[in-house]
Amino acid sequence: MSLRPARTNSTSTSGAIPPVAVVDYGLGNLFSIDRALQHVGSWAEVTSSAEVLKRSAALILPGVGAFGDGMQQLRLRGLIDPILEFVGSGRPALGICLGMQLLFSESEEFGQYDGLGLIPGKVARLQDLDPSGRRVKLPHIGWSDIYRTRPKDSRHSAILDGVKDGDAMYFVHSYVPFPETDSVCVATASYGGHPYCVVAEQGNVTGVQFHPEKSGEVGLQLLRNFVEKIRNQGGAQPCPPENR
Repeated sequence: MSLRPARTNSTSTSGAIPPVAVVDYGLGNLFSIDRALQHVGSWAEVTSSAEVLKRSAALILPGVGAFGDGMQQLRLRGLIDPILEFVGSGRPALGICLGMQLLFSESEEFGQYDGLGLIPGKVARLQDLDPSGRRVKLPHIGWSDIYRTRPKDSRHSAILDGVKDGDAMYFVHSYVPFPETDSVCVATASYGGHPYCVVAEQGNVTGVQFHPEKSGEVGLQLLRNFVEKIRNQGGAQPCPPENR
């Protein structure tokens, strides 16, 4: 029996709800995220249904492409208000790559666009010159090491538990968020000699600029931590196929 859920916007006949809704707005790397979540013992439903979002225990907003296109596609599918309502309920939400950028207030990519406004800050282009004035290749495609910005104190973020400083994640991007407040930045990475915030967290909302689903065991550890956050908050548990 296949472990892959049916790719529809409806729930199974048993009425069981998967713990993680992966938002399909036409620009996400959906299949890789689905497989990665299965690998870490969770269950995903790829969906563009507001009703499924309402009943899910967690939400992942993926994305590859331009900020303006992403917001337009969310708007056309009627998903902006459901995402905001989901986050307002206190359930865990994770933005990946473009999905992270959409969590912020605004972007200057190919114009000026409003984002979801869940994390105050602006999305801007990576610097195209290094500190010595040499040209930096954009987009940034490849592996970069990440480093925590928060000590293990009361502000410690569990999203990087088991991930060591200097572990590498896989990036594909030309733009990156600049949070208004340094305290929301959980980890940074450098490209072209410049440090950037690549993991941000505010309350129940987390964003990662890299692709954990393409970052090997280290990326899978981050997704395990996200799934554990769901369990700790009393979210739904993975639903075995035989119970669906």
